[in-house]
Amino acid sequence: MGRTEDEHYRERAQRKKALVDRRIARATIDCGVLVVNTGNGKGKSSSGFGMLARSLGHGFNCGVVQFIKGSFSTGEDRFFRQMGEAFADRLEYHVMGEGFTWETQDRQRDIAAAMAAWAVAERMLSDPAFDYVLLDELNIALNKDYVPLDRVLAALAARPERQHVCITGRGAPDALVEVADTVTEMRLVKHAFKAGIKAQHGIEL
Repeated sequence: MGRTEDEHYRERAQRKKALVDRRIARATIDCGVLVVNTGNGKGKSSSGFGMLARSLGHGFNCGVVQFIKGSFSTGEDRFFRQMGEAFADRLEYHVMGEGFTWETQDRQRDIAAAMAAWAVAERMLSDPAFDYVLLDELNIALNKDYVPLDRVLAALAARPERQHVCITGRGAPDALVEVADTVTEMRLVKHAFKAGIKAQHGIEL
């Protein structure tokens, strides 16, 4: 007598579970991970802030440095600042950019702002009190040579063993991708802006 669709489904699920269980059993290393979100698609910062919310939910001490954003208020900035009383002892949040480079039109000013942001980030990366550090749009600062790549790589390599770091922004340098533990490239398929729809609060801002 032939097997039913439900029996086929159960057998496939059992094989899948056995495979996943073997992979979980092999993953024995417990340490901080370096996550890089890059690519031209939407979602790089959103993912980083999702991990921030997750980390705070686990009681982690967290730090955020935003390298480019700063000339306008974003929803994530408003939310985490409004939740300041709840997270005051566990979240250090810095918005240190001066806006998009086509707005500032001043390379030296952009470099100065990026290096000031990097000084804060470098301090966080050397401090074992921080469990999770989000360096939002650092890839852009690296791509435009505002911040020395070798200095960033050295700080990441020397960071506390248990510290998790997420770096976002398009154009992640190859050397950073090489040392990262998890790299996701967001691929642009469609974007509302190209259809003439302005950036929306809650979606882009």
